[in-house]
Amino acid sequence: MNQKTIGIIGGMGPLATADLFRKIVTHTQATCDQDHLHVIIDNNTAIPDRTAALLRGGEDPLPQMQKSARMLESDGADCLIMPCNTAHFFHAQVQSFVHIPLLNMLELTCQEMQRRGIRTAGLLATNGTVLTGVYAAVAEKYGITLLTPDDAGQQAVMDMIYRGVKAGAAVYDTAAVEAAALRLQQQGAEALVLGCTELPLAVERYHLDFPAIDPTLELAKGAIRFAGGTVLD
Repeated sequence: MNQKTIGIIGGMGPLATADLFRKIVTHTQATCDQDHLHVIIDNNTAIPDRTAALLRGGEDPLPQMQKSARMLESDGADCLIMPCNTAHFFHAQVQSFVHIPLLNMLELTCQEMQRRGIRTAGLLATNGTVLTGVYAAVAEKYGITLLTPDDAGQQAVMDMIYRGVKAGAAVYDTAAVEAAALRLQQQGAEALVLGCTELPLAVERYHLDFPAIDPTLELAKGAIRFAGGTVLD
């Protein structure tokens, strides 16, 4: 069996990194420890906040992202993945810094929507992801229209990401987010893209129920396939 090693540029945030690793493990066909894939994780919590950098002149996250990428490559990774949708704004700049492929979570997500025949989707994501249009640019290539929440809905999503999951809140009032999700569905969204890696965790932790596409899961599956594993659906 000629399997490749996966390197995770992690720390954006730590729970999202753990969620990606868990999904790689649980979606790999394996009957024993040795059947699983070799995964190297750099939980680099020194990477500055991506939304703050893109929208508010915060510290540039790129040097730390490139540092992690180069370290993982040196440690033997054959491909890289990063569980942060907003960080994909810097995808090309990180990719240019290493000689191994950096898989693109946004591309994999849009490919899955295309496979399912989804033509219109709602995007739940950070302000950085929404306002830079990084997801919309990829979706357009696949003929997919992305709808985004109104101002109140977007603020509700941001609050749940930062004051809910990132803050470690076990209980959180999700009424405003659920209302925003419903409005997007009423506007024609066939599914909602959980376009921040904290959002799949929020859906699970706060028991949210709406048709969703999980980019973390699509990234995990893409990494499994690249590394020579078999995906368990």
